[in-house]
Amino acid sequence: MDTYTIAAAGLPALGWAFHGSLLVRRLATARRDPLTGLHTRAGWTARAEHLMSRHTNALVVLVDLDDFKAVNDTHGHAAGDTVLAATADRLTAWCGRHGIAARLGGDEFAAIVADPAHTAGLPALQVALDQPVTHSGHTLRVSASVGHCHRRHLPVPILTDALSAADMSMYAAKGHGRRNTR
Repeated sequence: MDTYTIAAAGLPALGWAFHGSLLVRRLATARRDPLTGLHTRAGWTARAEHLMSRHTNALVVLVDLDDFKAVNDTHGHAAGDTVLAATADRLTAWCGRHGIAARLGGDEFAAIVADPAHTAGLPALQVALDQPVTHSGHTLRVSASVGHCHRRHLPVPILTDALSAADMSMYAAKGHGRRNTR
């Protein structure tokens, strides 16, 4: 075989390999929120379903920032972005190695941990989420409503039911005033 034949055969294979690596990177990027680095809903769901199916003590948590629109309206979107990034960091730290967090969209976050005994507990999460955030020399008050659902409280342990129960729990917390966990 001459050099021309080898190059002609190898070039398309090299092109496809390069194209494939670009597609893999794009897919990975699409499953991560660019602002927070957390999984998006699509990236999180499959992992969360896996944890739900394997860990009988799994805990699903939903977080909604209280009065987040006021932060954006008063201090600008860069301040809001800082609050979102801080919330993501705090939720990720709370999950540790035993769970995963996601930004579902806007100011809504979710997390699942395989066993809540491996976390600092829901009250500690609430305290962490309610800590002020500093942006451009301003101290921004932050508060969140947190809802949760233990897998063992579900008649059928599926993620959609856990998310629905955590959502109802979160709105019950909001009904009792901001900065609550239920």
